[in-house]
Amino acid sequence: MFKNPFMKSAEPAGSVEYILVGLGNPGSKYEGTRHNAGFMALDYIAEKAGARVDRVKFKGLCGTTSIGGKKVLLLKPSTYMNLSGQSVTEAMGFYKLPPENVIILFDDISLEPGHMRIRMKGSDGGQNGMKNIIYLSGKDTFPRIKLGTGAKPSPQWDLADWVLSRFSTSEQKALAEAIDHANSSVELMVQGNAAEAMNKYNS
Repeated sequence: MFKNPFMKSAEPAGSVEYILVGLGNPGSKYEGTRHNAGFMALDYIAEKAGARVDRVKFKGLCGTTSIGGKKVLLLKPSTYMNLSGQSVTEAMGFYKLPPENVIILFDDISLEPGHMRIRMKGSDGGQNGMKNIIYLSGKDTFPRIKLGTGAKPSPQWDLADWVLSRFSTSEQKALAEAIDHANSSVELMVQGNAAEAMNKYNS
């Protein structure tokens, strides 16, 4: 059968098996800020997979792709960080997926840029997006990939101002490496190899 090279590639068949969520704030004023590391990681993963995250649904932007042989929904909540759970729980309910099949990507000020850490469950660690997801779902068993964005340089910095500040050139380079490791980690995690991902990439 002739395939038109200009046609958009077909979405992977079957039902969504995993949801991959990048946390951040929508709007150009927040682009490139520390708090948007989750959005940046999701955009990178989507680009690597040849996927588009441009469909408006679940109070966010989404798209589907195949990662590690699994059909995955890529989701960027548009609710602003503190209400991320509204978008995530809506998507979970639609696809009837448990928290264990929802991987969350987000920023962590306790890790330096360039470092990332995978956790399979646990508290929100003070991250407000994760806090809202746990609160609205009533579960804390979401696998998560925490991307280091660095601690406040001095106690005088207001935390809100710090997480909405932008990365230096060297920090951007370090973050890019961590995001590439996050991409590799997601592929292993959806295949049931989270332990391998943690051994390889936790730092």
